[in-house]
Amino acid sequence: MDSLVTSSRAVKKTPAAARPLFGHRMANSVDALRKKQPRSLAVRYGTALSLVIAALLATLLVQRFLVFPYPFLFLFFGAVMASAWFGGMGAGLFAVLISTLAVDYFFVPPFYSWRISATAETYFVAFVVCDLVASWVSSSKKRSEESLQEVRDQLEIRVSERSAALMRTQAELAHLSRALSMGELTASVAHEISQPLTAVVTNGNACLEWLAASPPNLLKARESAERIVHDGTRAGTVIARIRSLFKKEAPVKDWVNMNEVIQKLTVFFRHEATSCEVTIRTELTATIPLVKADRVQLQQVMLNLIMNGMDAMSTTGPARELVIRSRKDGNDILIAVEDSGIGVDPEIADKVFDPFFTTKPHGIGMGLSISRSIIESHEGRLWATPNANGGTIFQFTLPIQAQDSDE
Repeated sequence: MDSLVTSSRAVKKTPAAARPLFGHRMANSVDALRKKQPRSLAVRYGTALSLVIAALLATLLVQRFLVFPYPFLFLFFGAVMASAWFGGMGAGLFAVLISTLAVDYFFVPPFYSWRISATAETYFVAFVVCDLVASWVSSSKKRSEESLQEVRDQLEIRVSERSAALMRTQAELAHLSRALSMGELTASVAHEISQPLTAVVTNGNACLEWLAASPPNLLKARESAERIVHDGTRAGTVIARIRSLFKKEAPVKDWVNMNEVIQKLTVFFRHEATSCEVTIRTELTATIPLVKADRVQLQQVMLNLIMNGMDAMSTTGPARELVIRSRKDGNDILIAVEDSGIGVDPEIADKVFDPFFTTKPHGIGMGLSISRSIIESHEGRLWATPNANGGTIFQFTLPIQAQDSDE
């Protein structure tokens, strides 16, 4: 519960931690947008006038000390381009007008007059056209860069917003993952404990029935009481195994004879199999090697497979037979539980081992998932295949180790 509270607090704090970064980027973007606000009309046109006057004075100095066949008017082009760049198209055209008047008055004959001689008309028109082109090119280039910068700023704002949203989503997903993990753990514990507790209740009811008989059948009642003790002990052992997982304790492994495990479980299920009209038949190899394993966990695996097989045959015909086989398979031992039930669709044969996947109306879908995890923790493999005569065969392997091995 504390972990859920902690994860919930983390969900609330993570977006808050993202706010300074997001706010800083937003502030920078707003400042950038403010910087791009158009300058005042007086500043733009005043700058254009100043640039043209500076070009005029510089050109007059050049014309005074240097001799050119034509007037040196290139500085006016620079003034027009600078005016269009800093002030826009309007300031650029204003610079074109002022520079045209200045060139006409000071540099196109007759000098110091607004008239234009016939020989200078072509030159003057070329100057005006070049001035207009320079103004258009400069202002267009400036507009393109401003548009590109605006797009970049808008993109940065959107990226900042998306980043903040992504961080919030990641925090929420982390919280959801913890909640799902807790739910899966709860479901697995409930599944593991429900089996021995159900057996305790069943055997308790059987014990009461034997005692209520006339005369009381004390032998049968004693057997039921012994099974109750056995199932209660098994439930406590399961809880101890779960606690050891959280304490990171090493699993309790010992040399296990799988034939003994199977035989004890067939005796345990004898009464339930009779009530369900199921025949349990075993085909066990007598000389099967021992395996180094956790006996309780392997009992849980066999118990899950046997119960699944009996449940699968609950809606079939009278020929209900569950066959349990054991044999040596190379360097492994192979255990097979074969039922004659409704079978499993080959398309979902592997999905039945996924957590929470179940084909039972009231199942929780954890038994086979836990069983596969147990077998894989013992370096084995668990799988399901269709039975040729109908039903399903669940098989698993366990590696054979030398009995002097301490692993």
